[in-house]
Amino acid sequence: MNVEQNKSAKEIRVGVIGAGRIGLVHLEAITKAPGVTPVIISNPTVSKAEKAAKQFNLPQFTADAMDVIKDPDVDAVWICSPSQFHAEQIKAAAAEGKDIFCEKPIATNLAETVEAINACNEAGVKLMIGLQRRFDENFKRVKGAVERREVGKPIIIKLCSRDPSPPPFQYVKGGGGIFTDMAVHDLDMSRFLAGEDPIEILATGSCHIDKSILELEGSEKFDTAACIIRYPDGVQAIVDVCRQSSYGYDQRAEVLGTMGMIQTDNVYPNTAKIYKNDFTGNADMPYDFFLSRYNEAYVSETIAFCEALVNDSAVPCTGEDGLVALIMAIAADKSAEENRWVSFSEIVQGVYCKNPTECQLVAQSDIFPEGFRPKSDARDLLLPNIDVQKQGKDGSRNSLKEVSKNLSDERS
Repeated sequence: MNVEQNKSAKEIRVGVIGAGRIGLVHLEAITKAPGVTPVIISNPTVSKAEKAAKQFNLPQFTADAMDVIKDPDVDAVWICSPSQFHAEQIKAAAAEGKDIFCEKPIATNLAETVEAINACNEAGVKLMIGLQRRFDENFKRVKGAVERREVGKPIIIKLCSRDPSPPPFQYVKGGGGIFTDMAVHDLDMSRFLAGEDPIEILATGSCHIDKSILELEGSEKFDTAACIIRYPDGVQAIVDVCRQSSYGYDQRAEVLGTMGMIQTDNVYPNTAKIYKNDFTGNADMPYDFFLSRYNEAYVSETIAFCEALVNDSAVPCTGEDGLVALIMAIAADKSAEENRWVSFSEIVQGVYCKNPTECQLVAQSDIFPEGFRPKSDARDLLLPNIDVQKQGKDGSRNSLKEVSKNLSDERS
């Protein structure tokens, strides 16, 4: 029997930046994905990188992320480092022509987020953002029901996210606040389920659990928050988040439609139930750690990006998705601070780009740069991504060359 090689098969070699918990989850998934081979991992504490390299049989490890980015054998980079390094590492990887997976956020600053996305789009490399809940089987089933109109047209979307216990003070301090570091997942999920871009938001917050955070600024002093998001056609999304749930990790979704309702339950370690004269219910509480609850989702999103690389297909969660999620979180923060509805276009209008990769935030009190024409749609700040460019068409959006020219013309 003659054995022949498939010459069209594409082998992708990848590097991973960050050997922490999330980095190792992604690395393990990469080792199981067909057509993809991890070849190097970095971590500032090099002993962690060495341990990961031995565990998953990688030939190289290093303390320097730039060694991963500049490695000529690396085709794609997984960025699983602390958030403050994401934007610069994305730009550096794009400059080297590497495709990129990056854990959210792209950056905590809106202008830097736009710059990083445009650096990828300008370089013609793929960028996928890690919003893992989109890959959870429970939320995917709800999304499918909405798309197939199993419960009719959506009327109300409800999401709750409640952590088992509050994070340490030092985690909350400087983390950007409850809307950016926690509710952003639920805000993105509301958009994912609605299938539309949001219009405006009303948010509020309070502190009930860890009173020590009351000394912090803005929404960092909240451990509990709620939002109402308005979508086209009168659809409303209601989100509540809390940093403590005494009964385990509480992550649920519900969509009420014109013909019915679909909702998810929490995920439990097992299906065992106890029946007694004073109690009937699950034998154990829901998972109490996000890596346990979403382990399969992290693996699924990793494999999805691997498949996009091997097959040169569109990534399922784009830089644009990451940008809109951040805009929603920033708008929620502003709403809670000013006690009013905030339109998402208001947040977008505060970004001025001298060119696609040089942007800044412009406050209402600032003197606007000469020629500044505010954008209302987040898409108008971005160059078309590589997958759109390859399609040869982009609907109502302009070509890369035209968008780049329009952004640059703002200063003339």
